Amino acid sequence: MDVPVAALRAASAAMAVTPAPLANLAARAVANGIATLSPDERRMVARNLRRAGIHPRGPVAGRLAVQEVFDSYARYWVDTLRLPHLSNDEVADGLVVDGYEYIEQSFATGTPPILALPHLGGWEWAARWLRDVKGVPVAAVVEEIEPPELYEWFLEVREALGLHVIPLSDGAAGVGAALAAGEIVCLLCDRDISGAGIEVDFFGETTTLPGGPALMSIRSGAPLLPAAVYFEGSRCRGVVSPPLDTRRLGRLREDVTRVTQDLAHVLEEQIRRAPEQWHLLQPNWPSDHEALGTTPPGGTKGSSPRPGGGAAAPGTGRSDAAR
Repeated sequence: MDVPVAALRAASAAMAVTPAPLANLAARAVANGIATLSPDERRMVARNLRRAGIHPRGPVAGRLAVQEVFDSYARYWVDTLRLPHLSNDEVADGLVVDGYEYIEQSFATGTPPILALPHLGGWEWAARWLRDVKGVPVAAVVEEIEPPELYEWFLEVREALGLHVIPLSDGAAGVGAALAAGEIVCLLCDRDISGAGIEVDFFGETTTLPGGPALMSIRSGAPLLPAAVYFEGSRCRGVVSPPLDTRRLGRLREDVTRVTQDLAHVLEEQIRRAPEQWHLLQPNWPSDHEALGTTPPGGTKGSSPRPGGGAAAPGTGRSDAAR
């Protein structure tokens, strides 16, 4: 569903004065309406919950499980719009991070890390927390979406969170420059929006994921750290995993495939921890497109991933960093 940019701007301004409980209540009401009017998205959520091990008993339990995902997605938007208005103390109190030592170890080597994240929980908390609590600059690759005024609004929101936004069209050059400037680079990587990513086994089914995180880590030497941010009550918890093995062991394509598959396994673990917070509403596997009768990116109806994958938009793998 398309939401007018004016409405998004109004909602963003309202977050400055609306108490969080009231904002979340209103957002859940909106999410309920969106879920009711979005049968394809509900179907994808139900399929993803089953992939992550959630098997509701009966149609009522199934509807409630799906609605829980939409409720979590509503909270994601409330938090994203509220974050620019929070004080640094409120941000510090609102997020606890496990595994931050892996980020510190990366900087100790003289190289900032690449954080690879799924569409899970409230990842924008990490950007604001890193900048204003830890004093660490953060960059993220963002898809240049249409219409232009919506893209500009997304830029304003993310820049207000302290993100250095790298347009997807800048690709490897933008990411390389950010790393050279000492910035952590965040890449959302559980969805291949180009259809030209790396073929992996993801939740027991073949699909493609962006090869950009692996490729950029291998080429730059930046540690690749899987990470996720979960909602826990009124607060959030960030979890940073140990760095993946991104050493060169063979041909570049083979190494990128190996690392991307390793990343896919960590993504599975992250998502299974809180599948109700996985905000992936679009088809992400060939079988999803077959179920909806839609055409996957870069393919035809019912087509399977191309053997071996391949990184389009070199250096980014087209990580979907704009929700």
